[in-house]
Amino acid sequence: MRLTDLFPPAANVAGADEDARTARVIAFANQKGGVAKTTTTLNLGVALRERGLRVLAVDLDPQGNLTMSQGLNPDEIERSMFDVLVHRLPIQEVIHQVEVDLAVSSIDLAGAELALSSLIGRERALERALAPVRGDYDFVLIDTPPSLGLLTINALVAAGGVIVPVQCEYLSLRGLVQLQATLAMIRENLNPEVDIIGILPTMFDRRTIHAREAIEILRETFGELVFNTRIRKTIRYAEAPVKGQSVLRYDPTSVAAAMYRDLAKEVLDGAKARQHA
Repeated sequence: MRLTDLFPPAANVAGADEDARTARVIAFANQKGGVAKTTTTLNLGVALRERGLRVLAVDLDPQGNLTMSQGLNPDEIERSMFDVLVHRLPIQEVIHQVEVDLAVSSIDLAGAELALSSLIGRERALERALAPVRGDYDFVLIDTPPSLGLLTINALVAAGGVIVPVQCEYLSLRGLVQLQATLAMIRENLNPEVDIIGILPTMFDRRTIHAREAIEILRETFGELVFNTRIRKTIRYAEAPVKGQSVLRYDPTSVAAAMYRDLAKEVLDGAKARQHA
């Protein structure tokens, strides 16, 4: 089996070269901030890269945390995903080769929703931008803003699946309901293929009853969609971005790095199981 068969393709882009549409696109979404979306996008991408896979990470968050996590300064970037989405600059022009290939963000991206709002096909701007490079990658991983606005909708329209990082607290679980409603709307109107392919418990503290209860609630509600990997609290996740590195490069033998290698294996194994179902 080819790796490119692991995920169902995202909705078709009119006029796109079908032979070029090989990359599997995964969005990381949760309207609640501080749940480790950026940490997961980068470290899962690097873990997949360690396996010899071709990975493009897309920073779709105006805060630019993914960009900064690879040692780049969003304030000094001249061309970013804003230019790709609004001015249709080829996405190749904003890709930097770091630990993975990274399509960078800048503060200008904060104005993208307003700039896109008057354009026809505004929800498909990212899907169109990715079409020419999908043949160059095995995975495209999209880091989204902590909202369900137009940038996140663009990510969900372009994606074949969604991974939802969820902090192990009760209030964080409630946001999943709103995300599911948004996904249902997108499946009905824009991208019939997109759905949640995994829920990732993050900031897990196994010493607390509350965190364990949150995992139980997730399991009862979402069953096998919940990854077995739990991203536990560790200072390594805060230290690595300061050095402009993933935790897999910053401390490759750490438990923190091992957790994302475990997640990469789950993502690939789960995809294979769905393919054979």
